[in-house]
Amino acid sequence: MTLGLYIHVPFCGKKCAYCDFYSVGWTRQRAEDYTEAVLRNIRHYSDKAQTVDTVYFGGGTPSLLTSAQLQSIIKEINGSFALDGAAEITIEANPCTLTPQKLSELRSIGVNRLSVGVQSMRDEELRVLGRVHTAERAEQAVLDAAAAGFGNISCDLMIALPDQTAESLRYSIERMTTLPVQHISAYILKTEEGTPFDCEEIRGRLPDEETAAELYLEMVRLLEERGFAQYEVSNFAKKGFESRHNCRYWKCMDYLGIGPAAHSCYKGKRFAVERDIDGFIAAPFQQVTVTDEAPCGFEEFAMLRLRLREGLSLCDVGEHRAEIMKKLPPLVKEGYAQTDGERVWLTAKGFLMSNSVIEYLIF
Repeated sequence: MTLGLYIHVPFCGKKCAYCDFYSVGWTRQRAEDYTEAVLRNIRHYSDKAQTVDTVYFGGGTPSLLTSAQLQSIIKEINGSFALDGAAEITIEANPCTLTPQKLSELRSIGVNRLSVGVQSMRDEELRVLGRVHTAERAEQAVLDAAAAGFGNISCDLMIALPDQTAESLRYSIERMTTLPVQHISAYILKTEEGTPFDCEEIRGRLPDEETAAELYLEMVRLLEERGFAQYEVSNFAKKGFESRHNCRYWKCMDYLGIGPAAHSCYKGKRFAVERDIDGFIAAPFQQVTVTDEAPCGFEEFAMLRLRLREGLSLCDVGEHRAEIMKKLPPLVKEGYAQTDGERVWLTAKGFLMSNSVIEYLIF
């Protein structure tokens, strides 16, 4: 069994108006103390019998850490686990933090995949979102990354933004897909409780549910037309560039999270770290709360598999097979799902309604 490591880096230069992920302001001392705490925790979980084949630095803005800090973390992982020589090592990055020098340093310490928080290729939409970069800066960051030798670059795209139209979405997709990128993660904007976007002014400018659905289906069509196959509800990739780390989540494979707000599915339990960087730094090792004593039972396994375009193998559902097959015909007829008798998978239209379709099928 292999293992994926997720390192939550909770620093942001500026909090985006729509974001409810755990993040705090960056200071040099806090980043240094955080890095030392991460190193302690990697040593705490040390197991040389475990082969780590994916490492993911998420956030926050992990690229705010210095290359030396990131290198020390990767070096500790290599010393505490059996780090696969072909491991996928990803770092999320804000375009403004990606200089040619930083990109060269990241390549030299072993980072081989970038996830760039672009969100839109229209400056007016970026301003509404509260992003600090422009479309031109994002474009340059991707070009610089390719020039530095990165051959596995992902960009984030957000849809159903305030005042967004099919034309403005099409512009972003066309401009983004002309860049040397191999993967796109695309998300429908949701107004999260307690964020600045959680207000009547923003809600009044968001597309209605029907328009958001049309934007999603148009996005799927445009991305697939340009060689980015949908392999998960919100993820698209050129052949062979699917995110190996994120696929662990959807396939109920083990992953270990380190850092405040990090989640894990490890050694038969799901657990989470408190959203508290000061507590994380102060503790000898991170304090976790077990959230599931027996994860990946039938319902969870089936639900996660149905998030993937490859779908659910009916060989894996045992006694539930007959019930699933009985429920399928109306979903197939309405264009929400497909089956070849051995597998069941959702269509793009089904992904739009995935929560209710999956609930109908497996609960």
